[in-house]
Amino acid sequence: MSADWRADVLKFWFGLDDEQWWRGGDALDHRIRQDFLDLWHEKRQLPIDSFTSDPLTALAAVILFDQFPRNMFRGHAEQFATDHLALGIAEEAIAKGFDEQLEPRERAFLYMPFEHSETMDDQNRAMLLFTALGDAEMLHFARLHRDIIERFGRFPHRNAMLGRQPRAEEIAAGDVVPW
Repeated sequence: MSADWRADVLKFWFGLDDEQWWRGGDALDHRIRQDFLDLWHEKRQLPIDSFTSDPLTALAAVILFDQFPRNMFRGHAEQFATDHLALGIAEEAIAKGFDEQLEPRERAFLYMPFEHSETMDDQNRAMLLFTALGDAEMLHFARLHRDIIERFGRFPHRNAMLGRQPRAEEIAAGDVVPW
């Protein structure tokens, strides 16, 4: 890690191929754990406003707290442990207009915590944000996430990881995963 954690996070994440963002894999998960786990532990102790001074700090923090845990802790509840931080940072960043200062692919990751939320209001906001972004593929996945929350009120594929009992309608639907 260099002295600028933000640059390290952004250079790493946006240096990946798009497929790596969505498909991950053991090697990538290991690399993110190795390179960013200590940073994740360190930064998660800070308040949200520590990350909302400028667009790139907010974006790097959202990636650190929303994307990286999904790789570092794949298949475990800990992957959702900092979702609330990512969502709070994204909300503040958008309120300050930081999203308008980012490139479209960067903006998509700033919006991702809304899509990962199990709250319908956040899902509706994700739909508005991704619609305004104008990326049909990102909007498609936002819609899939929103439809699951609308139908079940939560993401059933998280049940086992979070120790939640599946509901009858979730069992009847089978494995409902938006990707």
